[in-house]
Amino acid sequence: MSSPSAAAPPSPTADSGAVSVRLLLFAKAREAAGGASAVRLALPAGTTAAAARPAIVAALPALAELLPSCALAVNAEYADEAGGAPLVAGDELAVIPPISGG
Repeated sequence: MSSPSAAAPPSPTADSGAVSVRLLLFAKAREAAGGASAVRLALPAGTTAAAARPAIVAALPALAELLPSCALAVNAEYADEAGGAPLVAGDELAVIPPISGG
């Protein structure tokens, strides 16, 4: 018989303290990142898309000037900049620069 104080094995959804997302870069964001179309980004568990902006700049400082004017999308859906659901491992977080044209 096991003791009640024995720790249960971690579940696959257990909070490990960090999540890894795939950061997708388009247009000017891709150019600023040296041509990379996607990079892995580690974030603290519970981070929303909006709250990920400082981590994006920390990982890719060349995006510092451009990022404030960019939209973010999570798994092909525009992100709620006022909050939104926390990102989970495997999510795709896209940086979408403003589009101009004539």
